[in-house]
Amino acid sequence: MQVVIIGSGNVATVLGRVLVKNNHKVLQVVSRHPEHAKTLADELGCTYCDLDGSINTGADIYIVAISDGALYGLHNKLKLGKKLVVHTAGSVPLEVLKDVSENYGVLYPLQSLRSELNDIKEIPFLIDGNTVETFTLIQDLAKSLSSNVVKATDEDRLKLHVAAVVVSNFSNHLFALAEEFCQKEHVNFKLLTPLILETAQRTATHSPANMQTGPAMRNDVFTLDKHLRLLTNHQKLRYIYLKLTDSILREN
Repeated sequence: MQVVIIGSGNVATVLGRVLVKNNHKVLQVVSRHPEHAKTLADELGCTYCDLDGSINTGADIYIVAISDGALYGLHNKLKLGKKLVVHTAGSVPLEVLKDVSENYGVLYPLQSLRSELNDIKEIPFLIDGNTVETFTLIQDLAKSLSSNVVKATDEDRLKLHVAAVVVSNFSNHLFALAEEFCQKEHVNFKLLTPLILETAQRTATHSPANMQTGPAMRNDVFTLDKHLRLLTNHQKLRYIYLKLTDSILREN
């Protein structure tokens, strides 16, 4: 398919690379930051412009990868007639694009996408379309990019987006706090990498609820007290430690 990408951030960059890798043709990158659009366009071998420029009208699909808030005002800048346009947001409804084009949908990558990471092994796509024909076209594109494509309503995407924030953003914040703790206490955070990978990998074959371990799970008050004493000078981590310990104890 011939594609115009609207946006030039992490999602736009990674999707652009995936599209090219799977033999689709990116015709143009459109962004409110022309310098960023040029950088991505140079990488993908296409033209670029800003939202006030001459947007290529010859594409099969227009992929909008911009911030959630910006999607709500996009119709003031972009009118695509009957062209197929999709957004990539998890928590924004399908109908946000109804005044941009008669044919619209969603192509939501359920993955943490960073432009500096080139080796993303799998990107599940949650998709939807405002008509059967539109959905079929989006599905065909998604299946050319991934073996994991699922139809999802606005409500389902929102629920999964919440869960994604918990398992990805929240867990990464915990990694960052643990790294800071290790640095201040002069121990090697990298020694925890095998544990992090093992814990994540177990979720592929087991319910996380059945895999819980640790002093809170064992109601090991002696160890919990030692940990909390050590965390006296790390108040942010201590607070989170207490909250998560309480949550685990309540599940026992």
